[in-house]
Amino acid sequence: MRFGLFVPQGWRLDLVGIDPAEQWDRMLAVARHADDGPWDSIWVYDHFHTTPEPTEEATHEAWTLMAAFAATTSRVKLGQMCSCMSYRNPAYLAKVAATVDVISGGRAQMGIGGGWYEHEWRAYGYGFPRAGERLARLDEGVQIMRQAWTHGVATLDGAHYQVDGAIVRPLPLQQGGIPLWIAGGGEKVTLRIAAQYADYTNFDGSPQGFAHKSEVLRGHCERVGRPFEAITRTADYNVVLGATQAEAADRLAAHEARVASVLGTERAASIVEGIRSNIGFGTPEQVAEQLSAVKALGLEYAITYFPDAAFDRGSIELFEREVMPALA
Repeated sequence: MRFGLFVPQGWRLDLVGIDPAEQWDRMLAVARHADDGPWDSIWVYDHFHTTPEPTEEATHEAWTLMAAFAATTSRVKLGQMCSCMSYRNPAYLAKVAATVDVISGGRAQMGIGGGWYEHEWRAYGYGFPRAGERLARLDEGVQIMRQAWTHGVATLDGAHYQVDGAIVRPLPLQQGGIPLWIAGGGEKVTLRIAAQYADYTNFDGSPQGFAHKSEVLRGHCERVGRPFEAITRTADYNVVLGATQAEAADRLAAHEARVASVLGTERAASIVEGIRSNIGFGTPEQVAEQLSAVKALGLEYAITYFPDAAFDRGSIELFEREVMPALA
């Protein structure tokens, strides 16, 4: 199994209390720690407003960070989980991603999805189309990207996007173009698009959910005539570790206090309970056992989010020492 690490960027209130002038240094420290360690990739989110509700806390922009990490790391792959297709014209995004790939020496990954954060959409003037339209845009956009990265030019007269000879040069350094991670578990459309185009999928990481989505994906692969095994299945996990259960609880409590300073105690408690009930909470032995159960179902790549990464790398280092070797 391979592992990715989310870099704190503010979207999940994981930079609260850090002066904005110092936030880049904290993010870069986590990224370089991953670059020097056993991680296969680092990740950011493509969002503009904090979650679970908009606040005035910082949320750093995903593709700006991708370019910055491309220039300041040397080994890890660089991804976003995931870019919202409708936030940028797909030919333009293909151009941006190709540039990041060149800067990084061929390490860019394209996480892409239909988008969901309604408040953010409307605040930035994108409207909020129905789900079917958002997913249709995803489908057309992925086609444009594939053309751009393999031929250096893209043309599509679609219902939502029209490009006519859009030149994307230089090409990405990666042969065949930048790997596509199509995120989301929508069973009728998203997983059908994934079956056609994805190098990686990213969906429900619980054992039951992962098994079910995998079978839906398998069915779509059979219908489009693509080998199911050609797609690497991945999932995201919130992780808070301690050498003991009490130590893990203390780390989670520290995160709760930071979030409560912005959202209040009731909202913070709800967020923390979601992390506590995730299979990434507990001791290394507990987390390794639970992740092993999903690995047995075909999970090949886990992308981990440590809510306290900007403040305390204890959970990350414990994961590196004791969980990764158990699942490698």
